[in-house]
Amino acid sequence: METFFSFLAKRVDDCSSLLCVGLDPHPSDLPAPTAEAARDFCLRLVKATSSYAAAFKPNAAFFELYGPEGWAALKDVIAAVQAESDRLGSMIPVILDAKRGDIASTAEAYAQSAFENLGVHAITLSPYLGKDSIDPFLAYKEKGVFLLCKTSNPGAADLQDLNVVVVGAQHVVPLHQHIAHLAQTWNTGDNIGLVVGATQPDALTRVRAAAPDLWLLVPGVGAQGGDLETALRTGLRADGKGMLINVSRGISQSEDPPRVAAELRDEMVNIQYQMSKEKRTKSSKTVSESNKTLQSSDISLSSLFSTLVDSLLDAGCIKFGEFTLKSGLKSPIYIDLRQIITYPKLLEQVGAAYLPILEKLEFQRIAGLPYAAIPIATAVSLQGNHPMIYPRKEVKEYGTKAEIEGEYHAGETVVVIDDLATTGGSKFEAIEKLTGAGLVVKDVVVLIDRQSGAKESLEQAGFHLHAVLTITQLLDYWEKTGKVDKEKLTATRTFLKTTS
Repeated sequence: METFFSFLAKRVDDCSSLLCVGLDPHPSDLPAPTAEAARDFCLRLVKATSSYAAAFKPNAAFFELYGPEGWAALKDVIAAVQAESDRLGSMIPVILDAKRGDIASTAEAYAQSAFENLGVHAITLSPYLGKDSIDPFLAYKEKGVFLLCKTSNPGAADLQDLNVVVVGAQHVVPLHQHIAHLAQTWNTGDNIGLVVGATQPDALTRVRAAAPDLWLLVPGVGAQGGDLETALRTGLRADGKGMLINVSRGISQSEDPPRVAAELRDEMVNIQYQMSKEKRTKSSKTVSESNKTLQSSDISLSSLFSTLVDSLLDAGCIKFGEFTLKSGLKSPIYIDLRQIITYPKLLEQVGAAYLPILEKLEFQRIAGLPYAAIPIATAVSLQGNHPMIYPRKEVKEYGTKAEIEGEYHAGETVVVIDDLATTGGSKFEAIEKLTGAGLVVKDVVVLIDRQSGAKESLEQAGFHLHAVLTITQLLDYWEKTGKVDKEKLTATRTFLKTTS
């Protein structure tokens, strides 16, 4: 079953936006203080901004004040979001800003009202009555809750900044930080997020540290004085997601709501891109230094590369035992880099590890080899901003009958990206397809060189093989660190020597 936050992440990807449009029909903004005027106000806003909204957040109070008519108007607004979702072909979440918080039996009624009667996808809650007050909402596995953590109003400090002694610990933390930590531990169903105001960047930093995995709903940008870039830089998760920036009056009170929404979306994208670029530059410099270490006679790996090597071992990408190879030989080591795709962080590390080598080469595109290297090449492409193509194993017998997928132009230089180098046979097959299409190939880059003749074979044919790691470096590192039994390492070295 899909959780709320996986559903939200899809919408964020679909619209390339972290913008949550707040639907707050203040009576002062309406031509008349009626439920009908509140409904029409929100319907216009939904239609105008749906292309740029990752979510909509109607404020229940501005509908409840009109009694039953207001409740009916709120249902109409939620239905309008559904209609826009159908039109766009992408489901837009509705987060009910209700700030509910009561004992369990009452909470059950609130949850039923929000999730079954109104049909919203998530709701804001107060956590101050403890976990049993939010459990009735969490029982709806496909729905989400955002717990009030550090709100943007001036009086929030009266309670939320109070220092509390954490039971069983020897330290004191602000109450909002403790709430963030509790939410992180309670989030076993991937359906808890936090509300944190953009007006308190220091608090936002503490909350993100205490809850590194949670989505944050962040009000306070614009009219309340919160700075958008500061909020993103302090609140985004390591993967560049995990935040919804809520803007209400800044959009609804503007002369051109769709233009403002689009500009906010674009500004967020630009900030995210700049942050990603800075991260790649920093990572590239660190990896470059690490690569220098690898090329030296000292077999000790830097912390970055030791983490990568250990992760490859832990993920089962490199195994020791007894394995029958395709050739029929019995091998004491087996390298299966296809396993990398199961571990997103490891895939990201692997992609970054190729960048220092690629920085020294001249090319227009990278070519990932099917199948194991395609996800690796994709990670490299995303982190290095390198256009990617790949040669098919089988030529398509329909449509374009393409032998190479992706856009390219004859005469361009491409670098072949693969996971592993053994004899070089598969590299020559791919190079033949690429050069047959008019492309120029000079270099091949792999994650691991088994040192079984591929480098020499490619050099004789005029191609240069570059490897992030060699099997010798790996074995020497594991021997030095004691990560692998010496008997297995000795058997592996003997096998490699006799089969090279």
